[in-house]
Amino acid sequence: MSGSSFFHNWLVDNKLVIDRSQYKGKVPFKAYIILVNHWCHRVILTISQIALIIMLCIVFFNVVLRYCFNTGIGAVDEVARLLVTCFTFLACAIGVRDHMHISVTMLYNRFPKGGKMRKFMDVLPDISTLFCGAFFFYFGGSYLLRLMGLPGTLPMTGLPTWVQYIAVPFAGIIMVFDSILFLIRVLNPDDLLYSEAEVDYQEMVKQQAAEATKNGGNN
Repeated sequence: MSGSSFFHNWLVDNKLVIDRSQYKGKVPFKAYIILVNHWCHRVILTISQIALIIMLCIVFFNVVLRYCFNTGIGAVDEVARLLVTCFTFLACAIGVRDHMHISVTMLYNRFPKGGKMRKFMDVLPDISTLFCGAFFFYFGGSYLLRLMGLPGTLPMTGLPTWVQYIAVPFAGIIMVFDSILFLIRVLNPDDLLYSEAEVDYQEMVKQQAAEATKNGGNN
């Protein structure tokens, strides 16, 4: 397999290129919007992974220096905090894409499947996330711009103070983008990038019980 074909297959597997074989005619505009969404998440996932790897490496290296050589690098703790802030907020946006954040379904499961209350509660998380992302984007961006106009720097690295908040508005705009696409049904909840489809075990038990009852009645 050549390098170009391998790269193309990687793009297709990661949903980073439009698979034209799925469309008989012209590719719809919706497919391009979804492609932009996939690329946005690939970028923030890569940034989060790099930040996490760097943080683990420098913290481990600093711990070895302290316990083995009785020394250390003072700026490591500050850099680690910056990286934690970065991948924490970006991971928050990643979780929105596949609805991976914690949810309580005790009340949701009490309503009939396909009913109006379930449909409303399916939309409610996206609306809440939209407002949360808008809050991150507006207030995080405003605070970031205000700090950029001030001369303050971080004590150990000497970096500008605003650097530690740069991930907040970016995470917010991605959360808003995802929520809008879910609300207008451009994105399907089954279109997962990071996770596999959840199994509804209660529904599975109900189906097994119904099948057992049916088979018992036939016997």
